[in-house]
Amino acid sequence: MDILITGGAGFIGAALGRRLLEQGHRVFAIDNLNAFYDPGLKKARLERLRTSRSFRFRRIDVADREALSQLFRDHRFDVVVNLAAQAGVRYSIDHPDRYIDANLVGFGNILEGCRHGHVRHLLYASSSSVYGDSTALPYHEDQSTDHPVSLYAATKKANELMAHAYSHLFALPATGLRFFTVYGPWGRPDMAFFKFCEQILSGERIPVYNNGNLDRDFTYIDDAVEAVGRIIGTTATPDSGSGSPLGNVLHRIYNIGNGNRVNLMDYIHALEEALGQKAEYEMLPMQPGDVTTTHADIGRMARDFDYQPRVGFRDGLDRFVRWYRDYYGGRHTS
Repeated sequence: MDILITGGAGFIGAALGRRLLEQGHRVFAIDNLNAFYDPGLKKARLERLRTSRSFRFRRIDVADREALSQLFRDHRFDVVVNLAAQAGVRYSIDHPDRYIDANLVGFGNILEGCRHGHVRHLLYASSSSVYGDSTALPYHEDQSTDHPVSLYAATKKANELMAHAYSHLFALPATGLRFFTVYGPWGRPDMAFFKFCEQILSGERIPVYNNGNLDRDFTYIDDAVEAVGRIIGTTATPDSGSGSPLGNVLHRIYNIGNGNRVNLMDYIHALEEALGQKAEYEMLPMQPGDVTTTHADIGRMARDFDYQPRVGFRDGLDRFVRWYRDYYGGRHTS
């Protein structure tokens, strides 16, 4: 198949691209390579993909309507996987315009490209953040997501509604992917697991919000990619969890998680063990826009795709630490 991945230089995008190329697909990736975090890491991910003759890349911002329209005029794609977004909950508080441009305008441009390009299946990244700070655990795809606690979460909820509308109006098969804290080698430096690693090795105090009383469903990158790969070859059907009373909408949503929650302090202690170095903590109150717990019900993925995560968080952390030391070499003396 010919598959377009937006955000193709990103953490999940590059890992998915690598898997699809190994499976014999043709992958076209776009990314704006912005400086939200180190562009050098994004370029290094791309270099691993450029070794395949079935890979193409173009620097395009999804918020650029004309550039994206031209891309869909020039190329036909069987599947589009939209992973391009401005990520980060706390960053959205001070930079709302970037989320509106990338996550709302950009996603609208993707929907239009898929509609006019007759794409057979659109998969798009949503987020566990759409559940807000709900205490109804574990989170199931059919429960209410009407109370986001950050602008980032609100844009992801909006993406789901936009996709549902396009599926209803234009029979565009679409699948929303509610990712739960994806981590692992080649990960995002802005995420806690990455920053904690750097801070511990540098001897800095690590910020521990809500005094450590946070739980997260950590999803290892290979498990996340495996889940998406299983979905790509299918098409949403009216009875596959659209959640719509209309009953005939080709739109569905899946939690992409591990199915287990880990306390933040347990995670930090496991990271200390993997690094062989103790951390110093700075205990802090809850941050605006954050949530206390995430926990995915992955029953729908198990039912529809026989999906079961394979990597536990301790094993995943060990793999991440090995990659980190290898990639950054002698950056730290510890």
